[in-house]
Amino acid sequence: MTLPFRTLTALLLATHALLPAAETTPPLLYQVIDQAHTELWRRFVDPHGIIRDFVGDLPTPEDCKLGRPNAIGWWSPIENGPMFNGLYLSAACARARSNAPADTDQARRLAQGLMKCASVSDVPGFIARGIGTDGVCHYPLSSDDQTHPWFLGLHAYLKSSIPTAEERQQIVTKVKEVANALQATQWRIPCEGDFKGQFRGGFTGHLFRDAVRYLYLLRATHEITGDKIWLERYHKALAERPAPGGKTRAEICALGYPYDREAIAHIDQSQLWIYVGCQYSLSQLLEMETDASLRALYRTGLTVNATNALPAIKGYETFDNNDKKIFGNANWRKVYSTWHPQPTQEDAAKLAKISDKTKRGERKDYEARYMKNPLAAAAIVALLRDDSNRELIYQALRHYDYSKLNMAELFFAECAYYALPAK
Repeated sequence: MTLPFRTLTALLLATHALLPAAETTPPLLYQVIDQAHTELWRRFVDPHGIIRDFVGDLPTPEDCKLGRPNAIGWWSPIENGPMFNGLYLSAACARARSNAPADTDQARRLAQGLMKCASVSDVPGFIARGIGTDGVCHYPLSSDDQTHPWFLGLHAYLKSSIPTAEERQQIVTKVKEVANALQATQWRIPCEGDFKGQFRGGFTGHLFRDAVRYLYLLRATHEITGDKIWLERYHKALAERPAPGGKTRAEICALGYPYDREAIAHIDQSQLWIYVGCQYSLSQLLEMETDASLRALYRTGLTVNATNALPAIKGYETFDNNDKKIFGNANWRKVYSTWHPQPTQEDAAKLAKISDKTKRGERKDYEARYMKNPLAAAAIVALLRDDSNRELIYQALRHYDYSKLNMAELFFAECAYYALPAK
């Protein structure tokens, strides 16, 4: 017997309704990384090749001169350009190994962005945080958090096959210029504008992040320039004790970031992003060093950092891609509308703490805790360069819808992905 068409259709539909719903196929990992990459370059990289913190109104020359929202540039879209470029450039160079022209061009743009940040001031050794509306203006206060990754990024770029002979010479010349200026200031970070003659941060302190960054800067400058004096300074610094009667810098490197927990609060919950560069520096020191005892110290530090950062990766599980919290920071002028002259750095830091919390919303803190920190942890663990935690890292990378994120630190996803050993 042949059933009427309508009856047959109804039976098929009824049968289909009884079947279990098909599971959504999770995206492939390369699709996830491509999404993160696309979003970063679509929204956060400026025409100069500098990564902005978020999409928002750019500071004007007047803003930078007067210090709005503050003279440090905190909470503006141009707060962390050299830091972000420098940490990300190694991943960009790794991606460019595919020889895709677009990837090569992007790595070159990032290096040019770093060169730009070191070329807009008349103060030797000054690395601008980012560039405002006129393509030149910038805030007068930089920091060690901007300067150290500047070296990291250009070092990674020079180690790749991307730069031309002319580019290499320009970068080496600039690195010499900046390193010599910092050596003259005893590796303190110079300020400019109304703060000219002052310093903000440095590298010769007693913490783990001081020791590893200072040693890296000396050793990398030798590798970049070929000048023996930097290798001599590196060997001298290894044996120095930043705290009287304390451990040597070489010994401090083996202690990892837990050594800094008393000085820097909540590292594991919210500050791992400032330790990605430390872990990368350790990995580079390990690569450059030939002395077995020093290599053992660096390897120990890498392992300590990865072991301690590992639990923080699971913070991704708390992040809801459908969260609707307000990211008011995009309208930073209204959030940080209070302003007054800041004759001292302390005044600038105090002003930075004043905001309209209602207009600011909670989204930035939400992304910082459950996106930035887990992805930074993933990068720290990946820089151990073994396979032991690959699947956990992949789970974290797959979790986020990168098109819905407001903060440029999504680039840590690529940092983690490309730091893992190639499969």
